[in-house]
Order: sequence, then C-alpha cells, then structure tokens
Amino acid sequence: VAGLGNYGLRGTRHSVGMAVLDRLARQLEVANGWRADRRCCADVALAAAHGLELVLLKPRRLMNLNGLSVASAAEIYSLRPEDIYLVHDDLDKALGKVAFKLGGSARGHNGVRSCISALHSNEMTRLRVGIGRP
Repeated sequence: VAGLGNYGLRGTRHSVGMAVLDRLARQLEVANGWRADRRCCADVALAAAHGLELVLLKPRRLMNLNGLSVASAAEIYSLRPEDIYLVHDDLDKALGKVAFKLGGSARGHNGVRSCISALHSNEMTRLRVGIGRP
C-alpha cells in the first residue's frame, strides 16, 4: 500500500496519501515501525491484517517521482502491479469522499502517472481521496 505525496510537503492536501498511510499504520499498531529504506527511497512499515502481509510505503521523493520508489519496493518485496494499492489525492472528488478504482489511466495525476511508467503497468488498485478544488 503506497501513500503518494510530496514527502517534504506533508500535511498538505496533495500529500493526503501519506496521511492515510499514517492512520492505517496506527490502526494496524505498526506506527512505531516506520523505517527509512534506502533501497527504495521510502519509509516502510510491515504489517499484517486479515491474514495478509502488508508493506506500507511512503516515498521520500517528489510526487512526480513516487513511481521510482513504488517500483523499487515492488522488486524488493516480489510484488506484481496488481498486488499494489495506491492511495492518492483526487481534485475532482469532494473533500473527504473516497473511491476505489482498478487500473486505467492516471487521469492527470502525476504520482499515478509516475507509478504506471515505472511499473510498466496500470493494473494497480487506487484509493482516490477527495481533496476538492480550492
């Protein structure tokens, strides 16, 4: 599960993917387990839920380069694109509204575009979190 955002701009609406990952880590009781992984240039926490092993990932790159971290982590943890969930902001959704999307285009989102390019696939599931338009 990758929370897309701008690492240096945490707390902004465009980095809501990382905030969702922080909340998920707290709920899974692994919030103290975040560690910097230089191999994929990201903060990583490992968790288990409902019999699944999860890799939580917060790229330490700018949004338009998040895909490099996601692709590196996919290689390290032997994940296929269809195993990956991307959590990211969506300007076209009202603030706080969420929707799942399976595959498809990036719809103008630079972080998703970067992931599609780096993974050579668009088969990732996306959790789109509404941030509304200013």
